[in-house]
Order: sequence, then C-alpha cells, then structure tokens
Amino acid sequence: MELKVHPARWWKKEEDKVKCLLCPRKCLIPDGSCGVCAVRLNRNGELVSQAYGYPVALQIDPIEKKPLRHFLPRTGTFSIGTLGCNLKCVFCQNHHLSRGTYQARLTYRYFEPEEIAELAKRHSCASVSFTYNEPTVFGEYVIDTAKAVHALGLKTVLVSNAFINPDAAKEIYPLMDAANIDVKGFSEEYYREMCSGSLKPVTDAVEFYKNTVGGHVELTYLVIPGKNDSDRMIDDYLDWVESRLGIDTPLHFTAYHPDYKYSASPRTPLELLHKIQNHALIDRKFPNIYLGNIC
Repeated sequence: MELKVHPARWWKKEEDKVKCLLCPRKCLIPDGSCGVCAVRLNRNGELVSQAYGYPVALQIDPIEKKPLRHFLPRTGTFSIGTLGCNLKCVFCQNHHLSRGTYQARLTYRYFEPEEIAELAKRHSCASVSFTYNEPTVFGEYVIDTAKAVHALGLKTVLVSNAFINPDAAKEIYPLMDAANIDVKGFSEEYYREMCSGSLKPVTDAVEFYKNTVGGHVELTYLVIPGKNDSDRMIDDYLDWVESRLGIDTPLHFTAYHPDYKYSASPRTPLELLHKIQNHALIDRKFPNIYLGNIC
C-alpha cells in the first residue's frame, strides 16, 4: 500500500538534499531516501514522516511495564509504537520494530490522533504511552496525539532513548506527563561502540525534562555483563543522577539477554543485579531502586 505521509518538522534544505534536525545525527538525506531512523523520508525535496498515523503495535499494558513505579500505579496505559529508531544498538531487544521499515506490499491501518485518545478512554486507561520503538522518530504524531489525549483528561507517557535535539525536545517534552528514559550505559565510548550514538545529548535531554519541564522521570539501565557493569561506570551514573536529577529519582536496572547482533556477553546474572541494587540502596542511599527482566 502507499502510505499517507505527513509533513515533518525540524528540518532544512541543504542544496539538493534535506537535513533532518530532529536528533543529533542530523541526517543529510537525498531525494527518495530515509534517514538512519528509516521512517523520515525526503520526498521531492520535502521531509515527510512515514510513521505518522501508522502505529504497528497497540496494546494495553500495566503502567509498571513501561517501567514506571511512581506514576499512576496499578493503572492501565494504552501503548502505541511505530517502526524506526534513531540509535543502532547492537543488542536491541525490540529490533523487529526499531529496525523495521514500512513495506509497500503490506497494509497498515491509519489512526488519527483523536482515535488513539478515544480508544484509550474507551478501554478505561489512565494514560497513553509512546513506547516499543523510539517515539522521537514519530515526534509529529506524538505531539498531535498528546494534545488529543490531554483533551480527554488522560495523561501521557514517553518511553525513550532521549537521543534528541533541544529544539525538538522543547516541543515534545512539555506535552509528556511522565517519562522513562533508557540510559544505555554511562560513557561516550560505550554509546559509540554499542549504539552508534552519544551520551551527552541524552543526559542533556533528561536534565531538560526533569529540571526545566518539571516532568516525572524514571530511568532504565540495561546491564550488559562486561560492557556497562563496571563499578566505575555504575558509580559515574549514580553520581550524575544524584547531582543533576536528585537521589529520589526511581532507577530501574534490568537484565540483558543476547539478541539482534550482539551475543558476546552472557545473560545478566541475578547476582550482578542484586549487587548493583544493594550498592545503590545501601552504599549510595538511593531509596528507589528496582530490578527488571528477571525470569
């Protein structure tokens, strides 16, 4: 099928190409091609979104699955996700969506923003979550849907990697009532090697959301043995949270399993997660530490 594309925000023309300004990649995209996210397309010199209106995952989840432990507990959240992502994590545990592309041979159902809001209300959900893949890449749809959700008196949740440019964050983040941000590791080297990205834009975006927008934020850290689990890296991470976000910030340390393009590390041992949890709780006095992905 031919997708009904939607005009994109956050871009400019640059000679015979368009430069996407949504995230720090600033993809320079020739006509007929997409950026790294695979859903933002240069069509005849204009940047358009293929993902707008085309969620490929819709589900009612407990809010604790996002995971959020200190926001609307024991409520349902209407969760939506599209295809595409602006990071390239080799260990991605949701790669069928994040690295997926819209195919002309397939049929996709189009949902207006108001339809999503109405579905959430009809199913007695307290919120709508933008989740599963990376919501940043369908930022235009997030904005319009969030406004429709708020018009019905519901809350909004962002589950994101926070790899976003400030101008886009200033438009999207104030519309989010809560966020869970995936902090992949805590060094620039780790982000370059494992995610083809950068840490600094992520920490800047999280600090903006917490300290300027004033949103409720919880953080998730996927613990990969031998990669981002060193005592030094965990303490650097905790130092940043304590100094820039506050020691009361809920932190989730979750278990990794080999997936996608990365299998060099074994599954995260439960003992390792407990070690990190105990260090944060007892040695560092963080009060809200949770473990996830435990079988």
